Amino acid sequence: MSARPDAAIAVAESAAVVTATAETAAESADPCCAAPLPVLGRDVTVPLVTGGEVTYAALDYAASAPALQRVWDDVAAYAPYYGSVHRGAGYLSQLSTDLFENSRATVAEFLDCRPGDQVVFTRSTTDSLNLLAATIPAGCEVFVFETEHHASLLPWRDARVTYLNAPRTPEQAVATLERALADRDPYGPALVCVTGASNVTGELWPVKELAAAAHAHGARIVLDAAQLAPHHPVSVQDLDVDWIAFSGHKLYAPFGSGVLAGRADWLQDSEPYLAGGGASRKVARRADGGVDVEWHTTAARHEAGSPNVIGVYSIASACKALTEAGFDQLVAREQHLIDTVRAGLAEVPEVKVLSLFGDDAPRVGVISFVVEGWNSSHFAAALSAEYGIGVRDGLFCAHPLVRTLLGSDPQDPGECGAPEAAPGERSLNAIRVSFGAGTPDEHVERFVGAVKELVRDGAQWKYRTEDGRCVPDRG
Repeated sequence: MSARPDAAIAVAESAAVVTATAETAAESADPCCAAPLPVLGRDVTVPLVTGGEVTYAALDYAASAPALQRVWDDVAAYAPYYGSVHRGAGYLSQLSTDLFENSRATVAEFLDCRPGDQVVFTRSTTDSLNLLAATIPAGCEVFVFETEHHASLLPWRDARVTYLNAPRTPEQAVATLERALADRDPYGPALVCVTGASNVTGELWPVKELAAAAHAHGARIVLDAAQLAPHHPVSVQDLDVDWIAFSGHKLYAPFGSGVLAGRADWLQDSEPYLAGGGASRKVARRADGGVDVEWHTTAARHEAGSPNVIGVYSIASACKALTEAGFDQLVAREQHLIDTVRAGLAEVPEVKVLSLFGDDAPRVGVISFVVEGWNSSHFAAALSAEYGIGVRDGLFCAHPLVRTLLGSDPQDPGECGAPEAAPGERSLNAIRVSFGAGTPDEHVERFVGAVKELVRDGAQWKYRTEDGRCVPDRG
């Protein structure tokens, strides 16, 4: 575009200034006591089976974080100017195109990308990693730890995959990868896929050291930052990863948008992830009746179809909001919440917190545990129905990891969602509490108190299994 439509862009960005100013005024000098960032749903009340209502405590951030109020305000301000991108001569189309491409630049800055890196917009982390899987060269071998989320574990169906056992220390993770890479034969293209922070234990992985090991053996590395990017700053250059993937709905943006950012060569050398309008530069009929196609060499090559402009803009808005809030302050406040939860759970002997790297390992606000004598689905249902607390139970789409942590046989039953076991019966599942920048102290304090009461006194209500889930018995 020859000129940026500044007047309309200013309208779409004005809400951010107001919200950011209000947030800054609400914060105290002590980062541990800073106010949580305003998020949607913070005042929602839910009914309790025991009577009355309570403000809902959303402690399932690892599945989907609530959207920041600022992000919602930005999207609402832009909505009247909505238009399709890249193909329209009209003012609103030009505005939307400008907003879309500026969002790409914002994400690249948020991730500290290298010059020449591409930022491709996708639907989610899962979509991003499947896109990358479709671009890997022929004969590429993929190395992935069994501890990964299924989004990282499963996309490599057309490659030779080496699954690595769960390490018990960060140092062991690096050593395991180095041995596996050194033993590969024949020597050819290779890719390592690793998480930045576990979606089960919250533990931070030694990404920089794993990247160094990969590159030393001629391999590339992709970072699943779905659980890392919302909690810690992520620098592609400092970590020296080749690609990074994350989801908007875990970064305080609405559902349906994601990012794959990193080196351009594999992306440019492969066929488009989706074939269609936007991915193609030229399409012409041949004399023999076929079609010749010239594909884009930019990120558009893998963004066929009409893109999710609102989703992309919401990711960019979230990136700006987190950057302006200051990750130092966000990390310090989250650590305060982590300490509160871990200290409270440590006071309950029946609770076992799941961990790979031990109690002293750095982590984000994701903690999984089991309770002796309780079916995990029953416990989670009681937290919701009797205390208005939303957590998650199951295997968290990381079946091999949770089974390893629970010391179970790989063939034991268990699902991503609720177990088949009835209330009171043992189940191969865990309970996960997760939180972040929008979590008030009261929510984690209520959670800790509820855990102690349930273990001490038991549930106040009767529960039954319905369609595989444990639910209050209202009959």
